[in-house]
Amino acid sequence: MKNKILFFLLLSLWAGAQTNRFFYEYKFIPDSNNKTDVKKEMMLLDIDKNGSSYYSRDKFVSDSITKADLEKQMKSSPGNINVNKREKAGQVSYKVTKQYPDFTTYLFRTVSMDQYKIKEDKKQEWKILPDKEKIGEYNSQKATTSFGGREWIAWFTTDIPFQDGPYKFYGLPGLIVKIEDTTGSHSMVLIGNKTIAAATAGKELQVPENIRMIGMGGKEIEVTKDQFRKVWKAYVNDPSKNMRELMMRSGGDNKVVFKVKTSDGKEISDPNQVFREMEKRTKETLSKNNNPIEPDLEH
Repeated sequence: MKNKILFFLLLSLWAGAQTNRFFYEYKFIPDSNNKTDVKKEMMLLDIDKNGSSYYSRDKFVSDSITKADLEKQMKSSPGNINVNKREKAGQVSYKVTKQYPDFTTYLFRTVSMDQYKIKEDKKQEWKILPDKEKIGEYNSQKATTSFGGREWIAWFTTDIPFQDGPYKFYGLPGLIVKIEDTTGSHSMVLIGNKTIAAATAGKELQVPENIRMIGMGGKEIEVTKDQFRKVWKAYVNDPSKNMRELMMRSGGDNKVVFKVKTSDGKEISDPNQVFREMEKRTKETLSKNNNPIEPDLEH
């Protein structure tokens, strides 16, 4: 039975017309000061003959619906675009891609209204241990590595012939079916897989060039890790800088309008009040998200 499954997966990979989709349950503790608050997100790892893509299922679905709404509004009333935040927009906004055969890895992160493409410059060095364990339906073996400011314990299976895994992890003699850091802050476990048509695999939302949105769309800016750290530090210090600059470039044009609702439901549109409210919210959010998957990237 395993031989048949192995042959089927290999055939799918070679054919190139299909994508192997692996479902991972991602559990994480965003606030190191509140370890009882454990979040969950369904993550997808799509693998085809060219490489892999790892991203949030909820964000992909939400972005797809938002894109359809935008396209509809652009056709019916291009001068009046209204974007509503959806309830299940996804808790994980980043995406990771790997290009075969050399496993060139990129992390895609959004900061304010800009998207950054960050090339990974370090390869994981694995220590494969003799320990074996059954993870779900797969016979797996243990391996450890230090990466991104954390110590990681992984379990991989040679039953699935892909030397890949969730997030940036790869390079073991089989698919990583489980990986977690030693503090228990981040854990990714394979819970299912299926084969899909390549055309239905996740694609980044393309927002019209004349629309700027927080958290999606925008031109990708390729940067090094050091350059991204500077961008992130500047954002933490001044979260509303990009929006203020956009308002200034518009020269007071009424077409550029920012509106937010306060915690008590009051809508405010005065630019200065909007920026203060957004800065307050962002700093509150950042203070409760102090336990990132890759600490080295934000410090």
